[in-house]
Order: sequence, then C-alpha cells, then structure tokens
Amino acid sequence: MAVTVRAGAAPLWWAGLVAAAAGAFVPGLTGLRIGLLAGAALFIVTAALVALARGKRYAELARSASRAGRGDFLQDRAVTVRGWRRGRRWWLLGAFVVAVASSFALPGTGGLLLAGAGAGLWLKAVRIGQRERREDVLYWVRADWTGGGGPVGKRVKAFRTTGPEAGGGAARRGGGGPPGGGSPPARAGVITGRRRRGWWSG
Repeated sequence: MAVTVRAGAAPLWWAGLVAAAAGAFVPGLTGLRIGLLAGAALFIVTAALVALARGKRYAELARSASRAGRGDFLQDRAVTVRGWRRGRRWWLLGAFVVAVASSFALPGTGGLLLAGAGAGLWLKAVRIGQRERREDVLYWVRADWTGGGGPVGKRVKAFRTTGPEAGGGAARRGGGGPPGGGSPPARAGVITGRRRRGWWSG
C-alpha cells in the first residue's frame, strides 16, 4: 500500500522542482521574489493537504483488513509503480507544462505546488509504512478492485494483509512469519507483469 501511494511522489516532486527552476528564468508579472514566496506557501499547504487527504478512509480500510487468501490477486511492487506512472504520464506532462507556463504570471509558483503534492504523497506513504511496521504486516489492495479510484476508491472494500516479506516486500525485523505466530494463510497470487505466480505471505 505504501508503494502504491508513493508511486506518484517522485514524478511530481522532480517535475515540480524542474518547473520551478525553469520559472526562475522567467521575469513574470509579479517578479521572482513574490512568485517564490507564493510558491513556498503553496508548497507547505499542498503537502499538508495531500498528506492528510482521506486519512479516515485509509484508517477504516486498515482496521477492516483481512489476510490475503487463495482468491486474492495482489500486484507486485514494481508492477504497481510502473502501471501508475504509465497510466498517468500524459497527466503528469500536462501538469508540468501548466506549471512552467504559470511562471509567466508567478515565477516558480506552479512548480513548487507540484513539488508539494509529491512531498505530501511521500509523507502519506511514510505514515502508512510506519503502521505496517508497528503491526508487522504489509497492506495490499486487490488488483481487481483498484480500477480508476486508486487505493481507497469506492470499489475497495477492505485492504488485504500479508507477512512483511511477501511479494517482494522489504525485510522487516522479526522474520516473515504471520503476526502472532500460527500457520500461514491460504496461497495468494501476485501479478508480476509477465505471469501470475503464487507465494506464501508468512
């Protein structure tokens, strides 16, 4: 789940910084100083709003999460990142162009707003990752539930959980067994982009 949220952070961050740097060479209607001050304010506000957006929905889905079972197909980390960026590449390009163009009015402001959105997504991913470490699980969304609504869209009924090393997850302290011990859950499938393969989450 943290990977899904973080997928857009880097593209937005770097596109925003490049757009802000390009805007520094544009005189603009207000001048560079005012543009950058306005951009800095927007950066902070946007980062905070994005980081906190739909926080209750994330928490509700995490509380109702259940262990991944045989009928669940979960998506590999690399496939998640690649799919998010490919599906939104034209949107990202358009946002970058608009950010650069806005520098003719407020130099650097649009770029810093984009960068703020990226920073907000990164902060949200960090918060989710901290919860995963506390509970010694990884949160997942079933691949057939995501659709166009993202990780907390209307089609998402609940998160699925696995052990912290499942599906290419980062190694965590305490090993990869199920939280609290016990037997591993039913076998689930991971969509790797080439084929579907099975793995044990414990």
